[in-house]
Amino acid sequence: MNSFDQKWEQILFALIVLVVAFVLGRVIRMLLGRFFRSAALKLNVDPTRYNFFKNASDFLIYLIAIVIIFRSIPALRAFGDTLLTGAGILAAIVGFASQSAFSNIVSGIFLVIFRPFSVGDRVKIGQLYSGDVEDITLRHTVIKDFENRRIVIPNTVISNEVILNSTIIDEKVCMFIELGISHEANISKAQAIIQEEALKHPYCIDNRSEAEKAKGDHAVMVRVMGFTEVATQLRGYAWARNPNDGFDLKCDLHKSVKERFDREGIALAVPLRLIDYRDRLRNPEANPQP
Repeated sequence: MNSFDQKWEQILFALIVLVVAFVLGRVIRMLLGRFFRSAALKLNVDPTRYNFFKNASDFLIYLIAIVIIFRSIPALRAFGDTLLTGAGILAAIVGFASQSAFSNIVSGIFLVIFRPFSVGDRVKIGQLYSGDVEDITLRHTVIKDFENRRIVIPNTVISNEVILNSTIIDEKVCMFIELGISHEANISKAQAIIQEEALKHPYCIDNRSEAEKAKGDHAVMVRVMGFTEVATQLRGYAWARNPNDGFDLKCDLHKSVKERFDREGIALAVPLRLIDYRDRLRNPEANPQP
């Protein structure tokens, strides 16, 4: 009778462990679902990509429950030890073979948690890769470059690189309009031309603060950055609403400012070189013409 009661106690214990595992799994799935829906909304990706983690959490919880049952029931302990030993060897082999893939998944989790960029952001990864983020997966991130090609970068690479995000908080961008004019050119006139051409462009915006307006700062500041052997270096600061508009603004201003300089008689700097022919003139036979 005692043996019969003990078996029922063991069965009841196993059922209780399984019920607790089931309830705990439901709670963890609910919490993970809320977290990943929020993160996916901020990253602008499909939240079903992260169902893997909810399924993995269920697997781990039930695995722990089975281990507890096997270790708590004497009749199953020896069989459980053998099973766990085999599972441990298999896990070691699989883990060694999938280190890179697992590293990418962990890096993908960090991208979800810390959100350095979202789909649609314009980013520069390190010194080599630039473009718009098109997709974020657990293994890699897809960036569409400016030639409409797709760059597939493993998440571990992104985690180890410096990320330049042009749209993470404020999409407005300041474009540098840099020109070198000759030393004889009128600096004030050249500055005024750059300002006028910038303000005429539809993509140029006024990004001055109230304090800057009260101080009298121009909407397009143009500063003298220095002097070289042949040029007076000017830099104009023109603001646009986003990087796409900023790129068009900069290209268009290079053209319109150059055309305006030509009409107004403002010469761009041209490198000058002095060629010394004195030796050839003194001894023409030593330097025959080809």
